[in-house]
Parts: sequence; C-alpha cells; structure tokens
Amino acid sequence: MNRITQVKVLDDYRLELTFGNGVHGVVVLSDLVGSGVFRLWSDYREFQKVKISDTGDLTWSGQVDLCPDALYLRVTGKRPEDVFPILKREPVNA
Repeated sequence: MNRITQVKVLDDYRLELTFGNGVHGVVVLSDLVGSGVFRLWSDYREFQKVKISDTGDLTWSGQVDLCPDALYLRVTGKRPEDVFPILKREPVNA
C-alpha cells in the first residue's frame, strides 16, 4: 500500500500528492464531481477541506474517502498488475 504523506489542493479539482515511497504527482478528480457521494464536492470549498487520514487515505469530513492505491495508479499511470505483482500470477489448473 502506498500511503499519502502530503496533499496540496490545486485549481480545477486537482491534488498534488506525495506518497511514502517518494512518488510525487498531480491527480485530477474533476470527473468524479457531482455524482453519488462526490456531490459534496459540488461546493468547491468542501473539496478544499481534504485531509490525510491515519491510514494514508484522503478523506473529506468522513463523508468521502479515497484509497491511496487507486490514487497512486492515477498519478503514475500504472496498471494494478504493475504495482501488485501477485495479480500477474498465472492461474493454476489442478
């Protein structure tokens, strides 16, 4: 798991993130705004209230939480199998 250690709010629903392994980049979350739990972000001031939880997730008032691994994939452009080698395993036929 890639914990987020720093977050900075940028314009247009973008966040500058730093992860515990030193990876640093920007993630764009504008595609989520307004649907489901992300309606909270329709008020941009609510989006700006992002915090890092004790587990390294991003959280907004306990109403919205984003997994650091999903954000890591967005920042790096990697696929899940690139980050989690166990997903590359070939199925074993008995």
